[in-house]
Amino acid sequence: MNKNPKLNHLLTGNKLESIPTTDRFIPPGGNFYEFKDIRDDEKCIRCLVCVQQCAFEVSSFNKVDFKIENDDSKCVGCHRCEVMCPTGAITIEKTTHFKENANWTPQHIRALYKQRDTGGILITGMGNDQYHPIYWDHMLFDACQVTNPSIDPLREPMELRTFLGKKPDILNIEEKNGNPVVTTEIAPQLKLDVPIMFAAMSYGSINLNVVEAEARAAEILGTFYNTGEGGLHKKLYKYGKNTIVQVASGRFGVHKDYLNAGEAIEIKIGQGAKPGIGGHLPGEKVNEAVSQTRMIPVGSDAISPAPQHDIYSIEDLRQLIFALKEATEYTKPVSVKISAVHNIAAIASGIARAGADIIAIDGFRGGTGSAPTIIRDNVGIPIEPALAAVDDQLRKEGIRNSVSIVASGGIRNSADVLKAIILGADAVYIGTPVLIACGCTMCQKCHTGKCCWGITTNEPVLAKRVNPDIATERIVNLITGWKHEIQELMGLLGVNSIESIRGSRIRLRGVGLTDTDLDILGILPAGR
Repeated sequence: MNKNPKLNHLLTGNKLESIPTTDRFIPPGGNFYEFKDIRDDEKCIRCLVCVQQCAFEVSSFNKVDFKIENDDSKCVGCHRCEVMCPTGAITIEKTTHFKENANWTPQHIRALYKQRDTGGILITGMGNDQYHPIYWDHMLFDACQVTNPSIDPLREPMELRTFLGKKPDILNIEEKNGNPVVTTEIAPQLKLDVPIMFAAMSYGSINLNVVEAEARAAEILGTFYNTGEGGLHKKLYKYGKNTIVQVASGRFGVHKDYLNAGEAIEIKIGQGAKPGIGGHLPGEKVNEAVSQTRMIPVGSDAISPAPQHDIYSIEDLRQLIFALKEATEYTKPVSVKISAVHNIAAIASGIARAGADIIAIDGFRGGTGSAPTIIRDNVGIPIEPALAAVDDQLRKEGIRNSVSIVASGGIRNSADVLKAIILGADAVYIGTPVLIACGCTMCQKCHTGKCCWGITTNEPVLAKRVNPDIATERIVNLITGWKHEIQELMGLLGVNSIESIRGSRIRLRGVGLTDTDLDILGILPAGR
C-alpha cells in the first residue's frame, strides 16, 4: 500500500471522503501571482540594485549560490527594478495562469482567492480601471474653416485666464474722473492663469515632497492645489496664495489658522472613487509629522465618517457654508465637492442655492489613495454626462452665474480639459496626471504605504526618491505643454478666450454615441 492517501485513492478506488480533511487538496490561490520577474542571469551583475529598490521585498540575494532569487507573489508590477537595472537584465511580465474566460477573468478569480483566504474587503488605490466607455474619446472638436476663420495662436493672444466664484448677473458701471468704474460688489474670486488646478490629495496619502512640489508648481503656473482632508503642514503655509484648504468629515487638521491659510475653502461631501463612503488613511502612514498636522495619534488609522455629521440636508450644508464664510470674514469663496452620481443635477442645484461659490464634481474615474475595490469599480457615473447635466440644469433655473463648476475624475490630457470646459466647466482638477508626472507607474498599491517610486509613502528612505525640485519642474512642464495645446485647440475653434468657449457645446460632435448619450451631453452627432 502506498503511503500517499491520494495515490491510494487512485489505486484502490476508495472514495475521496475517506481521506482525512487535513490532507484534502486545496485549490491554489496565493501562488497564482499576477506578475513575474524574468531575469537574464547572464546580464545580471549582482549589483543588488533590485534588492535595494523594491519596497515589497520581491528580490533577495542568496549568498551561498551567489544569485538573486525572486518571490513573484509579492510583485505589484511597479517596474522600478526593471527601470533601475543598469544592465537591463530584468523584465516584468503580467501572468495569465488561468484559462481564458470572458466572464471569469483572472482579476475576478484572484479576488475570490484573496477573500477566500482572508474574509476581508479588498482595498486598492488609484482610479477605476474597468473597461467602461470613455466619453471624451467619442467627442470631436468642430474646427473653423472659411466663414468663421481660425486664429493663429502664435501671432495673436490667447486668453486662458478664468475666475472661479459667484458672478453678478448685471454689472453697474459708472464714470469717475473720465474712467469707467465697476460699482457692483463682486464676490471673492479665485484667479487662475490656466484653467487647471491640482486635485485634493492629502498630506499623509502622499508625502510632503509631493505636496510641496504641487504647491510650488501652482505658484509658478498661477493656479491652485488642494490640501485634501489631511490638513496643512506648517512648511506649506507660505504657499497660501495658491492653496485651497479642504474641510472633510473627519475634520483632520481643521482650525482657524488653517481656514485662513488658503485662498478658498472646500467642503468635501464625496469623491468619485468612493461615493457614499468616507476616507481611510492606514496607521502605517501616520508618522510624527502627519500626526501633528492631522491632530491624531502617531500610528492610528485616520478614518473619516461617510457623512459629515453636521450635514443631513441642504439647510445643514448652507449653515456650514456660511459658518466658514463667517470664520474667514467673507473674504474667501467656499467650494463644495461632490461625487458624480444619479440625480447630480438636482443635488448641484441645491448646493448652488445653499450659497456655495464653486461646485466641484468628481467622476467615477477619480483616483484615490485607498478604497474598497468593489466600490471603486461599481459606484458612481462618468464625469462627462454628470458635468453636462449640471450645467444644463443650472442654466435652465437661471442660476448658472451664481456658482462656478470644476470637473474632475478622468481628465487625461489637454483635449479632455477643453472638452470639459465646452460641456460647461469653468476649470478642471487633475490628480493622477500630476502623480504620473512625478514618476507614478499606477501599480495601484498606494494604500500599502510602500510606494517604490516614493510618492504615496511616508517611509523616509522611500519618500526621498521624490526630489521636490525635479517634481516641481516636471509638473510645470506638463501643464505648460497642455497650455500650449489648449491654445492651439482654441485657435482652430476660432476663439481667443477660454471663457468664451465655456458651455458652447455646438463646437463638439459625437462619434459612436447613442441618441440618449448625445441628448444628455447636449452635442450633435458627427455629420450634422
